[in-house]
Amino acid sequence: MNIRSFETNGIEAKRFSKSGERVANIRIDQNSNIIQIVKSTNDVASIDFRFTANYVGLGYIKIEGQMTVSGDVDSMIADWSKDGNMNPDDANIVHNTIVSNCLPTALLVARDVKLPPPFPLPRINIQKKGEPRPSSNVEVA
Repeated sequence: MNIRSFETNGIEAKRFSKSGERVANIRIDQNSNIIQIVKSTNDVASIDFRFTANYVGLGYIKIEGQMTVSGDVDSMIADWSKDGNMNPDDANIVHNTIVSNCLPTALLVARDVKLPPPFPLPRINIQKKGEPRPSSNVEVA
């Protein structure tokens, strides 16, 4: 399966707490859902999705959109219609595409509505340089 296009149709965000209010131990749940899969042409399907970053008790960010995929879409649609699941290889491609495209958007939206980043940011810890050790001026070959 190949991803042909990816677009965002809507973004919704809400913060429940007041600005500046501190909340300890924030839990952030991320989820990507497939809403529906529809065949567009012979080997192309359209997938509607929803990505959600839920800040438990603090707020949420919801991103909805659509992506088109090409390849063996008939078997993917048959699996989806039967039990609401895709084969694991297709599901990995689709959900990784959703997450990798929606997380940067969610980061910017979180900044705008004053929510914490939806994923842990790296910590930079610069160490002081150690003092040079005195040498014995003995060369060893």
